[in-house]
Amino acid sequence: MNHSSHNHHDNLDMISIDVMQVALSFLFLLALFAYFFAVKTSNRRHKQWPFSRTIFWILGICCIGVATLSPLQIMSHSNFVAHMIIHFLIGMLAPLFIVCSAPMTLLLRTLHVKQARLLTRLLKSRLNQMFLNPIVTLLLNIGGLWLLYMSPLFSMMSQNHFLHWFIHVHLFIAGYLFTLSIIYIEPIPHKYSFVFRSVVLLIALAGHGILSKYLYALCFIRINKLYRSHTIQFVNPYKTQQGVGKTTPCC
Repeated sequence: MNHSSHNHHDNLDMISIDVMQVALSFLFLLALFAYFFAVKTSNRRHKQWPFSRTIFWILGICCIGVATLSPLQIMSHSNFVAHMIIHFLIGMLAPLFIVCSAPMTLLLRTLHVKQARLLTRLLKSRLNQMFLNPIVTLLLNIGGLWLLYMSPLFSMMSQNHFLHWFIHVHLFIAGYLFTLSIIYIEPIPHKYSFVFRSVVLLIALAGHGILSKYLYALCFIRINKLYRSHTIQFVNPYKTQQGVGKTTPCC
């Protein structure tokens, strides 16, 4: 009875994953179509939209697609390397490409004057200014990473699909807002100085570097303990040349 219920639960999980991937595929195609349509509409009223920005948009959507629709998504539940590749694609590379594609500028060019003015007022709101403050985006981005890896959230990701996708969405939004607050490509109402943004970027690089080195050291310590307990066998290339297929413990 327990075995059948467990299989039923696994089947439901697979169905939910398939439904999520179909929905994401539709959203990605819709995002590509919407951008192409906006470019075509904008080119009728203004000068030609830079082709490079369209390429950046395609690359950004492709990065998100590879991270969410490829086998990496399944592998990330049990493979830390796959998880970090997804983290790089969603949290770093895709936000950079999306910001360079300047979707907000394109939208302002595409909308009619009245609608564009309404959007401009929204962009100038205090809430939007707060979320584009480099200090706030630094806390959301790098602070979120420290919270993820230094708390039970990371282990809970593999057990809860909703939390798994929520964290991925947060990674992208936090990375996008941080990139947007550092690189002024889009129309930003309240701009900060280049020096201030440079200092924030250096702090972010330091925080990310310290966290990555700590995680690397933590993984090394745990793996070394497994080696010492002879749980994992290590193939020594120098000894395998002398004795075919011989394995020895690392330590």
